[in-house]
Amino acid sequence: MKIIVCISKAPDTTSKIAFKDNNSQFDEAGVQFIVNPYDEWYALVRALELKEANGGNVTVLNVGGAENDAIIRKALAIGADDAVRIDAQTADALYVAKQIAGYVKANGADMILLGKETIDYNGSQVGGMVAALLDVPYVSLASKLTMSGTTATIEREIEGGVEIIETSLPFVLSAAKGMAEARIPNMRGIMAARTKPLNVVPAFEATNSTEIKSFLLPAAKTGCKYVDADNVEELVNLLRNEAKAI
Repeated sequence: MKIIVCISKAPDTTSKIAFKDNNSQFDEAGVQFIVNPYDEWYALVRALELKEANGGNVTVLNVGGAENDAIIRKALAIGADDAVRIDAQTADALYVAKQIAGYVKANGADMILLGKETIDYNGSQVGGMVAALLDVPYVSLASKLTMSGTTATIEREIEGGVEIIETSLPFVLSAAKGMAEARIPNMRGIMAARTKPLNVVPAFEATNSTEIKSFLLPAAKTGCKYVDADNVEELVNLLRNEAKAI
């Protein structure tokens, strides 16, 4: 079974966010980058569990420049067999999806796994776009995945319950919390990652569909207002007219 896990680079949640070039670009200076947690903790680890149970190969796939190699090596240290970096600067979700789909069309895969979203843009778009470009089934926000031969049984939480889906290979899946438990690379894995293949391939022909005009930071938080417990009228007035909460 050939499994491709798409991973992306994301800023650590403790990083201070700033912009440059008239607020048109994210300023990466001094930012610590990590593997996007949904890709690492859930998609990658579940792929490794499936390989360990059923055999096969797990390839991590990233779209980006050479600065992404460090996070790719971490995915290899966790247990991926090999890695591919498509040498392209990410522009928007559709462009990334076209790069991933181009690689899969050229090389094949039984399943493509990725996290439900990235923790920077929270777009949750790439998985569905990849599935559409490949014309294969797509299951989003999955919390459980089991295999029986070439049939996958997938669970995901919905309002008021759990939805159970069956699909055959190939398919695309975005993983959410519950899919697997995070793994920490051990020394053996870290040493092995240095010699595992990291293949760099040229970008596939694709055009950008959108462009970023500017970023805007959220408004600074204002101080707390305290209302006497007996003054319900003032509390309601503040919630309605200032907080716009009711």
